[in-house]
Order: sequence, then structure tokens, then C-alpha cells
Amino acid sequence: MFIVFGAAAIIAFGILIAIHELGHFTAAKLLGVRVNEFAIGMGPRLLKKQGKETVYSLRALPFGGFCALEGDNDVSEDPRAFISQKRWRRIIILAAGSIANFVAAFIVIVVLTAGNQAYGGTTIVNLVDGFPNEGVHGLMAGDKIVSINGEKLYYADDFRMFMGISESRGVGVADLVIQRGSETITLNRFPLEQREYTEDGETNIRYGITFNRIEASAIEHLKFSGYTAMNYVRLIRVSLAMLFSGAAGIQDFTGPVGIVDTMIDIGQTSALEYGILAAFGNIVYFMAFIGVNLAVVNMLPIPAMDGGRILFTIISWVIEKITRRKLDPKYERYINTAAFLLLMGFMIFVVVNDVVKIINR
Repeated sequence: MFIVFGAAAIIAFGILIAIHELGHFTAAKLLGVRVNEFAIGMGPRLLKKQGKETVYSLRALPFGGFCALEGDNDVSEDPRAFISQKRWRRIIILAAGSIANFVAAFIVIVVLTAGNQAYGGTTIVNLVDGFPNEGVHGLMAGDKIVSINGEKLYYADDFRMFMGISESRGVGVADLVIQRGSETITLNRFPLEQREYTEDGETNIRYGITFNRIEASAIEHLKFSGYTAMNYVRLIRVSLAMLFSGAAGIQDFTGPVGIVDTMIDIGQTSALEYGILAAFGNIVYFMAFIGVNLAVVNMLPIPAMDGGRILFTIISWVIEKITRRKLDPKYERYINTAAFLLLMGFMIFVVVNDVVKIINR
């Protein structure tokens, strides 16, 4: 089973990269830019096919891929070269990879949640017997939880997620904003954590709150799917905030090896609890989450990333407007090359860190 889910995880990760590069490829082709090679994977070529002008190849290492545009990293006099295009065209091509990942993630979520009958809302319909903070100065049935620690809630899943983040920091309190009728109430450092509750003779560990049910109409289904994809973006922002605040460390970063390992764990755990079909469904769901991560990270304003290149494209336009002199493209190549080397060094660190965590687990 390990081999099956390992292969599925590697294929899934390869598909994410392929979708990203396919976005660049499609935008380039539509805008008339010459594509020299479209490759899935990195390292030595295993297979290749020469198209009318583009080489399509499959390479040995599944962690990566690229879309080699004419005049992207070198000088070219070809009028169809990437560097010869107007800036708005270059920006579209650079952004297309992330857009493709985000759209693919949305489609995956729509398909995987198509059978849902309802979603949990954020309005409390019941508090379990023995809930310790029920009342006018705490929580009551009918209260709508608006936010936790400043993060707005849309569905019950948000409540569980942000309470989980709060608990992971070792605190049993949270800042809540609730809507009670027409009144907005702030409950600062409100004690709320999972504990044992017994209902109908069965003991479970939970928060003791039951939320309202939202029927999954077609519109609500699309709304939930779109929100879920956008919520993945919010998770990245929260993770980065935790990194910069010191709540998370650089060792918590996960690279390709760690992602594949997580996919394998998800598959094996789901297979034992729910069966093989559910296991593959959960891997695909996690794949959508990683796809959104890939989209967002690539759009960060970091040199060598798509977002950094877009930023440099805009900055160079501003400089040229001010100085009325064309900026030599070699400066962007110098910056991207240096950033790429630093990025590769960081990726090596992340991969080694992933391997060490797996060995020590």
C-alpha cells in the first residue's frame, strides 16, 4: 500500500507542476510567443517529441518542470521572443501558471464536494450540557461567531481550523467576536478548548458547540468551493505571519519530499478508516491545497519567482518612464540568477530537513 500511495503522491505532485507550466505554455502560445521546450520533470530526458516548433519532453526527476520561452533567459532577436513582447503580455504569461493552479484547485474542490448535502454554518444552535461558559457573558444558542483572533469565519470548518491554530500555540483562550441579534459582542481571551463531553452515553472530545446547517444548493456549493480555494490563500498568509512572529520556525517548512510523505500518510490513514476510494479522494483534495500554495508562493514578490519577475517588469517600466532610457535586460537576468541560486540552496535545506524529519519520526 505504501508503494501505491507513494506512486500516487509523486504523480499528483508532477501533475501540479504540469498544470502550472501548462498555464505559462498556453498563455505564451495564445499571445504568439515562441516556446522552445515544454518539459515535465527535471534532469535527463526520458522521452521527447518534436512538435512544429516546440520540443515536448518527460524528464527523470518528477519534482519540477519548465516552459522554455525564446528570449526568456538569454538575448534573442526573434520578434516572437518573450523579451520582445509588451510588458502587459509578459505579465499575463508570468501570472498564467499561478492562475492555472488556482482554477484547477477550484475545479477539484467542486468535483470532490459535489455530493455534499449540507455545510456547517457559524451560528450556534446548541451547546452541550456542561458547557462551562454558557450565558449572557459567554456563548448562547443563536449567537453567530463572526471571527476568532481577528480571522473572519464563513463556515464551521473555519471555527475548527482557527481554534486548532490557537490551541497549537499552547493557549486555551481566543478572542471572539459574536453577533447576538443586532448586538456585536467582543469576548477577549475567552476560555475555549476541546474537552470530554458525554452525550447519549457516548464520550467525545470536542468544543461542545453545534452549528447550524446550510443546505448545499448549486449556488451554495459553488460558493463553498470558491471560498475553500480562497481560504487556502488565507492559510498561507496565516502561516507566513506565524513564521515572521516566531510562532513557527524555518524548520517547519515542507518541500517536495515532505509533501509527498504527507500525501502518503493521508492515503494510508484514509484507506484504513474509509477505504481506498476515499484515500485517493483525500490525496486529490490535499493536492488542491498544495496547488493553491504553489500558485500563491510563485506570485510572491521574490526574485526568480513569477511574482518577483512581474514586480521587476513593473519597476523597470517606472524607471524607463522616469529616465527615458531603456533598461538593459541583463540586470534582471543577474538578479534572477542570483536569486535562483539562493532559492536552490534553500530548497536543498528544505529537502534535507524533510528527510531528517522522516528518519526521526
